[in-house]
Amino acid sequence: MDAHKLADLERLVNQLKFDATQKANHLHDLIEERLLTHFEEIPKVADATYKACKEWHEKHEELLKVKSA
Repeated sequence: MDAHKLADLERLVNQLKFDATQKANHLHDLIEERLLTHFEEIPKVADATYKACKEWHEKHEELLKVKSA
């Protein structure tokens, strides 16, 4: 992988980590501040958080493989 593609992948991994963290914070805030009034939102927010974390994990693993090659 050339340096430009590696830099693009690193930026993507960083962006995905940021997005996953934002979703996790949203889930945390929902549970901490609005649990009893907005509990119906938990599955949707939790699913979005899970998907964002999984996407980050997959790209992070790809990045690690590229860097170790």
